[in-house]
Amino acid sequence: MRTSPPRSASSRRDFLGQLGVGSTTAFLATLPALSFAETMSPSAPKKSWLTSTDASDDIIWMSATKLAQLIREKKISAKDAVEAYIARITAVNPKLNAVVQTCFDRAREEAKAADAALASGRIIGPLHGVPFTIKDSLDTAGVISTGGTVGRQFYVPTEDATVVARVRAAGAILLGKTNTPEFTLAGGGIAGVSTTANIIYGISKNPWDQKRSTAGSSGGAGAIVSAGGAAFDIGSDYGGSIRMPAHNNGTCGLKPTFGRVPRTGHIVDFGGIFDSWQETGPLARRVEDLNLITGIICGPDYKDAAMVPVPWRDPSAVEVKGLRIGFYAENGVAEVTPETVAIVKQAAKYFADLGCPVKEDFPKAIIMELEEIRQKLSPASGPSLLRLAEKWGTKAVSPTILTRAKQEMISTVELVELLEKQDANRSKLLGWMKNYDIVLNPVMPKPAGLINLGDQPNARRPGSSFMGAHNTSGYPAAVVPGGKSPEGLPIGVQIIGQPWMEDKVLAAAAFLESKTGGWTKPPV
Repeated sequence: MRTSPPRSASSRRDFLGQLGVGSTTAFLATLPALSFAETMSPSAPKKSWLTSTDASDDIIWMSATKLAQLIREKKISAKDAVEAYIARITAVNPKLNAVVQTCFDRAREEAKAADAALASGRIIGPLHGVPFTIKDSLDTAGVISTGGTVGRQFYVPTEDATVVARVRAAGAILLGKTNTPEFTLAGGGIAGVSTTANIIYGISKNPWDQKRSTAGSSGGAGAIVSAGGAAFDIGSDYGGSIRMPAHNNGTCGLKPTFGRVPRTGHIVDFGGIFDSWQETGPLARRVEDLNLITGIICGPDYKDAAMVPVPWRDPSAVEVKGLRIGFYAENGVAEVTPETVAIVKQAAKYFADLGCPVKEDFPKAIIMELEEIRQKLSPASGPSLLRLAEKWGTKAVSPTILTRAKQEMISTVELVELLEKQDANRSKLLGWMKNYDIVLNPVMPKPAGLINLGDQPNARRPGSSFMGAHNTSGYPAAVVPGGKSPEGLPIGVQIIGQPWMEDKVLAAAAFLESKTGGWTKPPV
């Protein structure tokens, strides 16, 4: 399939003008009036900006935290940052097809406004001048937002999704949208293709090896962040869709606790029987950025009714050597590569060497039961996806969506029973999890696989995933690069925590990053 290039900023500006959408200049005129304290999470830091520990000195490779710090200190201008990232996207995106819409002209105007604000002594927020991209499933005011579905190929929202509005109010500058499968719930998006793909934009490719998968559904996000085309991105995670791209592309990622970050403005937003399975969270090159960004985007928006006003705690206040660590490198179902097993065990050893109590422990019966429940419940999502297609006027629905929709439905009696079992299982898992502050395990059994796999069975065996259970439980889960495969592909380590304990998860992630080196530059 031929891939479509990103729509040019000028052609999009003409298109928006035809729709009667307000000009970028008019938007910029309102930007300085935005109150960061009013639009960001009420629990995030407002005056004490986070200080970076990143040693990188190149604009496109340094952490978002460090870039924001250098912009505030007037050592780098927002204009220079935006131009550096635009140049990088222009150079690498033809190889990756990760960025599928751009808004470069608007970004340049916003960078100019950000530099002018700083010159007058005003800091917009803790992401002042930092360029970012956003998963195409999240609405962006004035920029086409398809969600990977044909019915929205020219859809231009009038409002930002909550997470987008919050990072923009904090000073971040949007560069473009990143590829996602249709509705984010279509597997790879195209039958037989094992990577993020859809029938509008085509397939995305891994910056470590363009024959290999980005994973999904935040695959474009993982690829462009890893390749230095954005300081950060924000994805969604229904069964691993932040964590798998972090693993495959060699970045960091965080799926927050369910109830932490609003999903308002996401193409599959909130509500329904699968409500608790989906979270939104950041992908970045460094763990410190997961802390900064999630602290900004978290907290109720009074639209997503499941959100809880739990304070965001500082990971630097956590004493890592006091954490109780559990780990398992295999689950008896998935075929885990020897290198993956070794990397997880080495991660556990780093904590043991620090003095943490460490125990190998896998609650197999609990996890297998939960995975079986997820598998039996999943066909019930098919009709909701068809309703989404109807809502947006999509007639050419992805084959993978149609396959899901055709799965045999369970009865109402079975549905109620499964939901009761799901809640009971969550209690069992919580009873096991109380013994550990942190649990380490693989993200995926193997590193990034080849894109061109051909037809594959739609269902996977219960227990073959290391991720889905933690969507159902709602526990926070981070990914940090832990090492490489013999082919030189990144392998991530998953770090699970108790509910609302992202501070411990990110403290453990930062410690592990300090031992492994974390993200490294891909060859693209």
